[in-house]
Amino acid sequence: MTGNTNKALLWLLCWPLLGGVCVPSLKGGDPRLQDIELPAGFTISIVAENVTNARAMCWGDKGTLFVGSRSEGVVHALRETDGDGTADARTVVAKDLNMPVGVAFKSGSLYVSAVSSILRFDGIEDRLSDPPEAVVVTDAYPAESHHGWKFIAFGPDGKLYVPVGAPCNVCLSEDSIFASITRIEADGSSREIVAHGVRNTVGFDWHPETGELWFTDNGRDMMGDDRPDCELNRLAKAGEHFGYPFCHAPGVPDPEFGDQRNCSEFTPAAAILGPHTAPLGMRFYTGQQFPEKYRNAIFIAQHGSWNRSTPIGYRLMVAFPQPDGTATTEVFADGWLKGSSAWGRPVDVLVAPDGSLIVSDDAADMIYRISYTGK
Repeated sequence: MTGNTNKALLWLLCWPLLGGVCVPSLKGGDPRLQDIELPAGFTISIVAENVTNARAMCWGDKGTLFVGSRSEGVVHALRETDGDGTADARTVVAKDLNMPVGVAFKSGSLYVSAVSSILRFDGIEDRLSDPPEAVVVTDAYPAESHHGWKFIAFGPDGKLYVPVGAPCNVCLSEDSIFASITRIEADGSSREIVAHGVRNTVGFDWHPETGELWFTDNGRDMMGDDRPDCELNRLAKAGEHFGYPFCHAPGVPDPEFGDQRNCSEFTPAAAILGPHTAPLGMRFYTGQQFPEKYRNAIFIAQHGSWNRSTPIGYRLMVAFPQPDGTATTEVFADGWLKGSSAWGRPVDVLVAPDGSLIVSDDAADMIYRISYTGK
């Protein structure tokens, strides 16, 4: 077949989007998508462009895709209304916020992280063009901006999980709230720490079968190109300590604080994800569209290194949890990094109602969809 014939056939293929709408599976929009390498049978397309500084994502009950940002201070709302597979309706539902990276949805309300505060926007999906005033759920989190942006999500227990990153590259804070994962009630009350020694997690999710919390963690900087590794972790019980600042993955004592505690005291990483790869968003795959291999696997967005002499990351990984609590990993999508230059930086991943995978990119200002057609 000729190239044009192949393209014509590809355009005839479609997959269901929200509400059963079908859209073409051809890689489209930005020609750089042709360079994204995926396993056989998978395709990637653009859901939305010019989504400035697209970071964490969540779905509303009525199919709205909410997208936070870090540098822009806004929260985007995207909807697909005309059946072409792209987000043709979009609004900014919040602005002038302090690094509103995290978004979560519960009982018709959108929750947004803003460093020291968690805000709530009630009835938001009925008021996308005229957003309601923000309700302050809590303003009791630290105001430090270093690792102050927060991914947030509601757990199976109905509580909102809120991480607090270390206010530095590496330091031992007197306040135990730093380098932790906390949880609060939906009204902001009853805050407690569920995980200690977590330098900076910007993505977590719960195992669909065990209910255990798994999360990514960014390793410290300034120990050279090849250590320490970034991590994928599993919280087996509340209160576990994952080593920071005393110990880094895989069992590497910190040059400054390592003599104070032994690495054997801490919960080891479930998997190591490479040095300085900056793993951010992660989700368990709970859809039915992808092959059986990926059911309950973890998709991880690696944002990519910023201070490594040879760049690394800028890709999607997939991790497969094992019965012993560890995980094996492999590259799932690659191609945003070309040599020493990256045109995109994946941030978050989210399973769509049709079983495809939505990916945000804060460097290219795009939202992608990865689908499986088996073709």
